[in-house]
Amino acid sequence: MKGENGKMKSDMEQTEIEAPYELPEGWKWDFAKNLADIYTGNSINEKLKQEKYLNQTEGLNFIATKDIDFDGAINYENGVKINDYEKFKTAPKNTPLLCIEGGSAGRKLGFSEEEVCFGNKLCAFVCRDINPKLLYFYLQSNFFYHCFMKERHGLIGGVSVNTLKQIPFPLPPTLAEQQRIVNRIESMFAKLDEAKEHAQNVVDGFETRKAAILHKAFTGELTAKWRKENGVSDDSWEEKTIGEISSKITDGEHSTPKRVDQFCGYYLLSARNIHNGEIRLDDVDFVTENEYERIRKRCNPTKNDILISCSGSIGRVCVIQDNNKYVMVRSAAMVKLLQDNPFYIAYMLQSFNVQQQIEKTKKQSCQANLFLGAIKQLLLPVPTLPEQVEIVRILDIIIEKENKAKQASEAVLEQIDLLKKSILARAFRGEL
Repeated sequence: MKGENGKMKSDMEQTEIEAPYELPEGWKWDFAKNLADIYTGNSINEKLKQEKYLNQTEGLNFIATKDIDFDGAINYENGVKINDYEKFKTAPKNTPLLCIEGGSAGRKLGFSEEEVCFGNKLCAFVCRDINPKLLYFYLQSNFFYHCFMKERHGLIGGVSVNTLKQIPFPLPPTLAEQQRIVNRIESMFAKLDEAKEHAQNVVDGFETRKAAILHKAFTGELTAKWRKENGVSDDSWEEKTIGEISSKITDGEHSTPKRVDQFCGYYLLSARNIHNGEIRLDDVDFVTENEYERIRKRCNPTKNDILISCSGSIGRVCVIQDNNKYVMVRSAAMVKLLQDNPFYIAYMLQSFNVQQQIEKTKKQSCQANLFLGAIKQLLLPVPTLPEQVEIVRILDIIIEKENKAKQASEAVLEQIDLLKKSILARAFRGEL
């Protein structure tokens, strides 16, 4: 809506609020300017910061946008203190600090635990007759975020303080009711944060648990009972290089293949398509049939061959499990085994022991690449073929369970933020 002078209504001094949605009895809509003093902080020249405010022992901590995480945590120990803070704008303890300019505008929000000086891209909401935690939660709500984003302007992307002052706020009738809502939100958020921490621990610990499982597999611990039941000696394991157990080890095309834009049935793989346990074709290149036939004279990957990434994320491993027509570029290597189980060798290549060998080889090179000579010299513990099959069977079961637990935890993490937004929506409709 525009006023007589053509300016947007949000840029004008509004005196009445059109209720965005209906509130419970006793609640009312009010402008943010009537609930809090709203202002931005100070910009400090980098040279002045280095000369005067860095590594000081006394003064107020200076908080910039970079010092606020997306989860709301504030880093007070950033090394910048303002000792002449009477010349600066300050925010008292228990003040919401919102980023209102740049890529993090509307998304970074902190709640000060002490009096601070703060940057000019942050906006303080110093509350008067309203619970500051309630306002802090409101600034996290979808309703406020949509209001904020609708008013963003300029190349950098920001919202003016005057516009923020005019954003409507759903106000509960008493401070006691405000505190009750805050307590309810915090209680529900605490349970969600506990679930989030547990889920994050499962996700973060996946690689550690997988490494421990592989260690047990390749030290013979997983199949100790199987060997006893099948009359297989504990001394049956041998240490061999990949070169000794392979009929062919090569990398892909060294020149630049002629690619085509559309799917034609002939895949050109690179290191980015090789992930532990699978080939990912969501970002794959294609070549013509003639290029495919030409490149296959060097490397002819087929079902049950092992692929290894040799640049970028070096040392990722998978086994070809389909009959697609693949060729590769130099960033990927192919291993054709003589008789050993390819899935056993692929698991072995992902183990800590072999990955350490790869890391050591990589560090000896001037470039971050894994070369064919190094691949051929990788040492592996190799049991009998029947035991390899048994190890793969056990690992498939255990790692599948771990993968499912990780995926379930990742789904929980995705849902928690949505649940928090739902709680806030209910809170500011008077439904908690």
